[in-house]
Amino acid sequence: MSPASDNPAIDAIIDRLKDLPGALLPILHEIQHTVGYVPAESVPAIAQALSLSRAEVHGVISFYHHFHTEPMGQHTVQICRAEACQAVGARELEQHATHTLATELGSTTADGTVSLEPVYCLGNCACGPSVQIGDELHARVTPERFDTLISALEAK
Repeated sequence: MSPASDNPAIDAIIDRLKDLPGALLPILHEIQHTVGYVPAESVPAIAQALSLSRAEVHGVISFYHHFHTEPMGQHTVQICRAEACQAVGARELEQHATHTLATELGSTTADGTVSLEPVYCLGNCACGPSVQIGDELHARVTPERFDTLISALEAK
């Protein structure tokens, strides 16, 4: 039995997945999916259950941009920073987004509504600049279209 993380949901995930081959990534993905991020308090429990050091677990969490160690906003907005999107206005879109949302890339708005994240390719290179909101990909996003998409989020 792994040590308690002070979160029964996290403990259940660790116990359910710890015997899988290569269990670390499935555990981290499931924790993030369930809790919304990977709390630092879960690292010792994961490490002990998998016979890894805390540094090894932390190293994986910090290596992959997908994993977050702080609570995320209600909505995640990702702006592509790949060269193809940059060539058609992604940098300007980034500046507009940070100004409009009053937050920086990699941060969450003060009200906790939107987390603004940079990504380095959304696989939509011919239709940039691209933005992904949640699981929905948007192509050829102008500052005006960005504002419309954000307004739709606020209406939800």
